[in-house]
Amino acid sequence: TGEGALKLVGELLKKVFTSGPLARAGYVLARGGLQRLKEWLDPRRYNGAVLLGLNGVVVKSHGGTDAEGFAHAVDVALDMITHDFNQMIIEGLAALDQAILAPEAGAVSNV
Repeated sequence: TGEGALKLVGELLKKVFTSGPLARAGYVLARGGLQRLKEWLDPRRYNGAVLLGLNGVVVKSHGGTDAEGFAHAVDVALDMITHDFNQMIIEGLAALDQAILAPEAGAVSNV
């Protein structure tokens, strides 16, 4: 998983930055940027899988998350409700259906 890959990269970086005095000095210089990267890639910030095919909003949270991750999943659900996500999907599928059927209708009328 992406979460597992990030954990592995973090462990490898820790090994690299603790491998000697010069590496430790490099860590001191890079610490601020690495901390920002860690915050950006925090899987809790992206928690909440949207389930489609339902007549409503359903967001499934990762089972192993904490309160912050769960709060992000709730935010995803609130955004979907606020922006009328279900209606957007319905309209998008209807437009796609029309685009697919339009060439067929033209072919039938030309026969």
